[in-house]
Amino acid sequence: MAFEQRDNSGAVFVNDRKEKDTHPDRAGSATIGGVEYWISGGLKKTKAGDPYLSLAFKPKQETPDKSKSRTDDFNDEIPF
Repeated sequence: MAFEQRDNSGAVFVNDRKEKDTHPDRAGSATIGGVEYWISGGLKKTKAGDPYLSLAFKPKQETPDKSKSRTDDFNDEIPF
């Protein structure tokens, strides 16, 4: 049976492609409120030395920058 990701759930796995210390220790995905996210996880320790997993979420599809309109891409000064 294939893995079915439901809303408000996700999964993280050991990042077997980690090549640098800056790459996440864990990676995966989640769906929250109908939006799909990539998950990056890092194994860290508190000041007291207790281990924890730090998580970061990034939308799979970036939303377009609303501050720049499509008309900004066109130059009205056409050299004809």
